[in-house]
Amino acid sequence: MKCSLFLLFISLTFSSVLARGGLSGSATTRLLLEENHSQNSNSVDKAKGYMSNYDLEQAVKQFGRRCSNISRIYSNVIKILHYANGVLDWMISIGKSVNGFPLWVMEISDKPGVEEPEPAFKFIGNVHGDEPVGREITLLLANWICDNHMKDPLAKLIVENVHLHILPSLNPDGFALKRRGNANNIDLNRDFPDQFFPMNNDENARQPETRAIMNWLREIHFTASATLHGGALVANYPWDGTQDQRRNYYGCPDDETFKFLASSYSHSHHNMSLSKEFHEGIINGAFWYPIYGGMQDWNYIHGGCLELTLEISDDKWPNANELPTIWEYNKISMLNLVASVVKNGVHGRIFSSDSGRPIPGSITIKGINYTVKAGRAFADYYRLLAPGKKYEVIASVPGYRSKSTIIWLEEATTLDFILDPEETLEGNLLRSICDCSGGVTTKLVWGYYMEICFVLVIIAFLCFLLKRRTIFTLGKPRQSSKRSVMI
Repeated sequence: MKCSLFLLFISLTFSSVLARGGLSGSATTRLLLEENHSQNSNSVDKAKGYMSNYDLEQAVKQFGRRCSNISRIYSNVIKILHYANGVLDWMISIGKSVNGFPLWVMEISDKPGVEEPEPAFKFIGNVHGDEPVGREITLLLANWICDNHMKDPLAKLIVENVHLHILPSLNPDGFALKRRGNANNIDLNRDFPDQFFPMNNDENARQPETRAIMNWLREIHFTASATLHGGALVANYPWDGTQDQRRNYYGCPDDETFKFLASSYSHSHHNMSLSKEFHEGIINGAFWYPIYGGMQDWNYIHGGCLELTLEISDDKWPNANELPTIWEYNKISMLNLVASVVKNGVHGRIFSSDSGRPIPGSITIKGINYTVKAGRAFADYYRLLAPGKKYEVIASVPGYRSKSTIIWLEEATTLDFILDPEETLEGNLLRSICDCSGGVTTKLVWGYYMEICFVLVIIAFLCFLLKRRTIFTLGKPRQSSKRSVMI
């Protein structure tokens, strides 16, 4: 009896060793006796009913064949840029695992593989090898969109207005080994560069799966994303760490927006918002317990991407017969999260006033220390913001005068900016001759022009007096000639 009580005490003490990993000072008391029992059980039984890596690969390829009109499949391919008929086609190299398994990605869009002025969203599953629910749920999501995009308004909205990228398994080697880390036994959610501590700064020393994600974000400008984990039921948002390594609430500059996104997911979920453990089913990562080298914070800082960490199953490795229920509980939340990139915030494009062409720049919100970059090809931007507030939106491009405007945001708002070039004095003088459209700038330029004209008139008058004096000296015949010119 004493032995049993002792084991129970130890399990409760270490209940913070969760899907996010590591020991923590979490105030939550997650009972993991079932999980610990699962970890000690036969690995074959644990994986029964789940897709193997080979099964996953075949399922992804089958989806690509079945839904080729709205999707494409890519993994370890060479990047190709091809411009034809005004459309830029491209492919991306995302990479392989340590053991060489391709990191397959499904892209869903009405124009898959074509760069458009539309936002991009990504789902990543199976970051931790022993949390496989995301592998299954993301395949179910892709197939549901394929089956319903012609009849369901939300699916249709996503296909026509978003480029959705789904990576079902970031850690296929860890899944095969039935453990948290990859083939090198490295926790991939601790392998990214960290903002507080100098760790993982040598890119060559990072895991291939980590480098694949980082290169992926260099190629595609994702507006938002989410990773799917297991071991709890909560929507987690940045920051994940604190500067002093203590457990306390530490919000990022977009704290209000992240709380809005996390709450939207939680309240769309079957029971996440009813959690007795996490208020409203959401939590700040650092308040839960700090981690360092996490993917979530890196996405926000270096990728310009607002990412949530979604814990979608209390059990890390639930029985496979529970997967349909978990999918139904998360379906609407996942769809709403993807759709949020077009249904919320402010978006638009940046143009030059002199040429009318799109000019890549950046968007900032007064009072929020975070910059969103516009796309390179179309200068399109997508700035997620919590609704019900007033915002001052500022557009900036090097070599152009910044512009700002104030909006009251209730739903998605389209806001295009037309910026004027910053010009030199010579450029202003030249434009004043051919552009008399008025305005303060034109008046200033006209003033400079008049000053120059006045100087030229004085010089001409002095030349006239000098020449007149010369005429009187040379006699009447020359005098008569000059008069005819003067008339």
